[in-house]
Amino acid sequence: MKDLLKNMRKIYRNSRISQKLLLAFSLLIAVPAIVVSFLFIRTQENQLYKDAMATGSSHVSRLDEQLRSRMNIIENASSTALRQKAFVDFIHSNMRGDGLRLVKFRQNQFEQMHNIIQSHEMIDELSFYIDNPNLFEIWPEIYHFDKFEPQDYWTTLRDEGGSAYRLFAYKDGEHTLSYYRLVRLQDQQHKRPSIMEIRASHNVFFNNLLEETGGDFFSVVMDGANSSRYVYNPNHSFPQYVEEELDDILGTIHGQLDVLQQNNPIKVHVGDHTYYALYRYIAPLDAYVVDIASHQALMKGPRSWYGFVAAITLSTLLMLLLLVSLTIRRMLRRLDGVLASMRKVRKGQLDAKINTGLNENETGDEIDEVAVSYNKMLDEIKRLMTQVVDKQLIAKNAQLHSLHAQINSHFLYNALESIRMQAEIQRQPAIADALVSLGSLLRYSMKWRSDTVALSEELANIQSYIQFINFMEGGSIVLTADLPQEVLRYAIPKMCMQPIVENAVHHAAPPGGSVHIQINVSVENDSLLLIDIRDDGAGVGPEMLASLQAVLRGDSDTPIVSSKNGLGLENVHKRLQLHYGKDCGLWIDSVQGAYTCVTIRLPWENVNLGGW
Repeated sequence: MKDLLKNMRKIYRNSRISQKLLLAFSLLIAVPAIVVSFLFIRTQENQLYKDAMATGSSHVSRLDEQLRSRMNIIENASSTALRQKAFVDFIHSNMRGDGLRLVKFRQNQFEQMHNIIQSHEMIDELSFYIDNPNLFEIWPEIYHFDKFEPQDYWTTLRDEGGSAYRLFAYKDGEHTLSYYRLVRLQDQQHKRPSIMEIRASHNVFFNNLLEETGGDFFSVVMDGANSSRYVYNPNHSFPQYVEEELDDILGTIHGQLDVLQQNNPIKVHVGDHTYYALYRYIAPLDAYVVDIASHQALMKGPRSWYGFVAAITLSTLLMLLLLVSLTIRRMLRRLDGVLASMRKVRKGQLDAKINTGLNENETGDEIDEVAVSYNKMLDEIKRLMTQVVDKQLIAKNAQLHSLHAQINSHFLYNALESIRMQAEIQRQPAIADALVSLGSLLRYSMKWRSDTVALSEELANIQSYIQFINFMEGGSIVLTADLPQEVLRYAIPKMCMQPIVENAVHHAAPPGGSVHIQINVSVENDSLLLIDIRDDGAGVGPEMLASLQAVLRGDSDTPIVSSKNGLGLENVHKRLQLHYGKDCGLWIDSVQGAYTCVTIRLPWENVNLGGW
């Protein structure tokens, strides 16, 4: 596989640009065309599914209403039968006591009850089960309670309000629906009440509800308590199509029926097929009316569209490829101009820009965008080259400044040493110490062995400066810098802290006054070393502070006032940013009358520091 991919990459690399572009455009056209085509078919499938589910939901709701209507007919018939009080009283009395009375019952009350049964085509039989030892079982409508099974079912009827349906009757249960109702008499003294049973054949009760033999949906009435018992039309095409899988399908659907979710379709997978089911729960029957449809049957229409859409897509693709081929030829002619300009630049002609012929507000196509970006790249190269030259000039100027300051340095050091010796001879230790500090300052500023020094060296130079200033001006300036040893070894640009301390000395405290300068270090985001130089002096006014911060952000062209040594804050800030990037440099924060804090931001990675 790796060799195959390698060969394909090689063939593609060696192909002409026109061939690559033709392949790219072909993919750009073919893939969206195929995707759009299939998305269109998918959309049609989704719409067809929604329409089918809406139709199925309407159908199952209609079945639910019709079944409830038929149940009302049975309930009304039972109420009519129970209103025949003379019939009910007689079957609970001594039917063996008087034969003439029995004959009259047969001719009147029994005949009326029989007519009630006959007037309802849906009712097959109506029977009473009476707990009466004097009962005469000479008609199929009247039985002793011992003939009723189960004997204790009357307690269930009592708990359910006196009546209940069974989708599969106790008697002839496989094909019969029954409605049971307690017969309650005011003077009844028996332990077991009488039960009336109305039976209706499934073929009659569900006749026109399940009579459809075609269509996408297959209607089933499922027993809510028993997944293996259901009523359906065996002549429908669905059971003939699924054959032996019917029980598995119905059982799987039954397992997902939920009274609380009956408005949502069920989706099940049985074998290699997918089926949808819509259902309604009929509480009196404890049964579900379910409409089932096969996914394959619902989607057979859109599936036939794939071949047609593929043919249309292929024809359109061929036409587009012809147009793309012509466009590619035109594009390659414009690329020649780009290549000619690149060859000139390769020879050193950085002003060999590409003539795009675009107006200021025009963008053009992708090739124009390449040309514009190429021209901007040439400008950026020129800018970077100029910046490098400026950087070198700055470094050279700093070195020259140091060299100029070193003229006759040996003579100056010897003179200072002679004066110091005279001060010690004349017992003037303060003057001697001041001369030592001054000598240290001069040596540090004049000797540039490297662009960077250890932070401890810069700190020692600042301490010498503070000691000398206290002697010269009679002030009380305190410098505190309790820094970790590993930080003291950190390499920083030379003379980047001294100008800031010098500004604090000259501007934070009045002449001869006192000020406390605190130096701290911290690390930000493991990427920047922060050196805070903070004084508790007079601070900076709000307007001046805003002006200083604007200059440090690059929002203002007003220069920062430099300190007396010639290397001011602006010089330090610009040099830090020039060598380490925009994230480095200085930042000033101050509250007038409280403090001033100048933060030096340097790269935490102690690599390639320098630039003085």
